Amino acid sequence: MESRHVSRVISASPQTVYEVAANVDNLPIWASGLAHSEVTREGDTLWVDSPMGRVSVRFVAPNEFGILDHDVTLPSGATVTNPLRVIAHPNGAEIIFTVRQLDLSDDEFDSDATTVGEDLDRLRELVEEATRSRPGT
Repeated sequence: MESRHVSRVISASPQTVYEVAANVDNLPIWASGLAHSEVTREGDTLWVDSPMGRVSVRFVAPNEFGILDHDVTLPSGATVTNPLRVIAHPNGAEIIFTVRQLDLSDDEFDSDATTVGEDLDRLRELVEEATRSRPGT
């Protein structure tokens, strides 16, 4: 099993990137690999329609360390843990998603990593647009 770190540098503070990424209402805007619809909340569990079908998502508790790790429970009942971190970078912040191959073929793994990269590109656009409209962030 392989892992691949997919990251993007974002011209905003780590706190701003964390806040935008942690806002679950933003998931359908930037995380197409996870959410195709509005998020439904049931306590700490989120439900979304995804490319894999209807899945539940549980994020770690809000924290000051930029950790956005989350478990996705697939329709099959299998749970996939997804490490996601926001760290400081000389040009603002870097967001890093660890893609794990698990039982994916090499082609599926490459496709998954590409989708994650595209999602992080959309997150970068969302954050940078928000910071342009809110000077000083």
